[in-house]
Amino acid sequence: MLVLSRKVGDTIWIGEDIEIVISEVKGEQVKVAINAPRSIDIIRGELRQDVSASNTEAVITNLDLFKNKF
Repeated sequence: MLVLSRKVGDTIWIGEDIEIVISEVKGEQVKVAINAPRSIDIIRGELRQDVSASNTEAVITNLDLFKNKF
């Protein structure tokens, strides 16, 4: 993991296509802007965890239904 200190207006590039801009720092909150091709999915970490947990729960439920049928 790379950890960087940045100021408002500073940028970080990932590869040739993804630019991250520090747009605002207010107390403990940092706002970032991400410029990336539309083909790149961008999702907040907490949403990804929620989706993963929901998917796991759905699989377990489906397995339980399948076991009860046979």
